Amino acid sequence: MRQDHAVVSPREWLKARRALLDLEKEHTHLRDKVNAARLALPWVKMEKSYIFDTPNGPKSLADLFDGRSQLVVYHFMFGPTWEAGCPGCSFLVDHFDGMLPHLNHHDVTLIAASNAPLSKLEAYRKRMGWHFPWVSAEGNGFNSDFHVAFTQAELALGKVVYNFTELESANAHEELPGLSAFQKTDDGSVYHTYSTYARGLEEMVGTLMLLDRAPKGRNEDGTQGFVRRHDEYEDAPRRKAG
Repeated sequence: MRQDHAVVSPREWLKARRALLDLEKEHTHLRDKVNAARLALPWVKMEKSYIFDTPNGPKSLADLFDGRSQLVVYHFMFGPTWEAGCPGCSFLVDHFDGMLPHLNHHDVTLIAASNAPLSKLEAYRKRMGWHFPWVSAEGNGFNSDFHVAFTQAELALGKVVYNFTELESANAHEELPGLSAFQKTDDGSVYHTYSTYARGLEEMVGTLMLLDRAPKGRNEDGTQGFVRRHDEYEDAPRRKAG
């Protein structure tokens, strides 16, 4: 195998590693500041009513909290006419099931919401072997209001709003990924507290965080270019070069 890195003595490696540790600690402290600023964001009261199709019948946004005070919704890219969910979104939510007992114990409900009909979501969930709650927002405007779903008419205008800025339609799609958080207060009111999009979702993907610490890192030709649905890797060439 071609060696791209310098080979040094353990003493020299330790010196380089300590220098990197200083940078990692700086990153950790900055992340702490970002987390504090995130918690300090103001809230917006949800005035619009949404009804979602769920395996247990129609439910409102407030119902989706499932008895807890906090709700995190992953806006999963799965359009009404699609036959399968987005591979990138599938990669991200592969990490959800193991989180559920910990989040639920900490008063947080985690779900996914997509514009595909519930029957398609349930069939795909069965294929993927997932257990996290997944609801259909088909026709209720929820994903559109959170700027992750766009009509052809909107795309034809040349620009859409995504990740809090205008995005050229040429770089957009009818569905895009995102995550939103909500708080329900004792009087039953629901507040939007946070949303994130695009690369803001990366920290939720534990596989990427681990790859960042592997010798070759993410070893990709484009952003998540190596990703497949987890039942499709046998048909894909194994990633070796890089």
